[in-house]
Amino acid sequence: MHRERVSENVYWFQSEVYAQVTAGVIVGPQWAVVIDTLALPEETLTMREFIEHELGAQVRYVINTHYHADHSWGNCFFPGATVIGHAKCRDFLIESGIPSLERSQKQNQSLRQVKIVPPHLTFETGEMTLRVGKKNLTISPSFGHSHDGISVLVEEDRVLFAGDVFMPLPYVVDGDVDDMLASIKKIGRMGLENIIQGHGDIILRGEIDAAVKENLNYLTNIKKAVKAAVKRKNAEEYIDSISIEDCGKSRVYLGGLAETLHERNLKTMYQQMKG
Repeated sequence: MHRERVSENVYWFQSEVYAQVTAGVIVGPQWAVVIDTLALPEETLTMREFIEHELGAQVRYVINTHYHADHSWGNCFFPGATVIGHAKCRDFLIESGIPSLERSQKQNQSLRQVKIVPPHLTFETGEMTLRVGKKNLTISPSFGHSHDGISVLVEEDRVLFAGDVFMPLPYVVDGDVDDMLASIKKIGRMGLENIIQGHGDIILRGEIDAAVKENLNYLTNIKKAVKAAVKRKNAEEYIDSISIEDCGKSRVYLGGLAETLHERNLKTMYQQMKG
């Protein structure tokens, strides 16, 4: 697992096992806030050990940027912590997270110790704030990747934990392309020092404008491509011919997963527009 100090008392973690998924922690004098958990128990437990033994803090809150397994199934490894998320995150974890975990546990022995812990503290609209030592965290909706997405801004440092609404390759299969366009445009106007993507590396201040532009360009291109496909008789064949490079991205992103995600984006959007 990769680990990096982003700013004073703010740390970032990245999985070496699954899709470069990320998590974070903000540490106060006596307790800490974790933002997302990692995909596999051993990595989440390693993160907890670092927080408790190296940083000398107990985790009081865990914030889930959304309900997907690689960001929330580690909640159970922070016993006693209050989990914070969007109201829909709680609903989705109960409705689909529990049966999904049961299926996964039959195939993966390492998940046997996992239990779904839905958010205890939720909100639907507006913002939620949380004070950690000298840091003020602003938690707000960031839809697009999913319908329960939130982001967390460390105001004093202008560091944004964006969740999966910002990734090396935007992924909208469980969300909405227009929502994601709106969220990314908002991020581009925030005057940030760093963006912590839900997957991938940290985006530094000098890289943010280009990253925002590239993601908006990609989403606009796939939206146009799918609209054109709907009007064609050979629509599915045309969809298959639209490469990730045609839309302004590279297939090497996310350890080679980007091409698969791109294909899913196109097919899902086609079904949505067709239906």
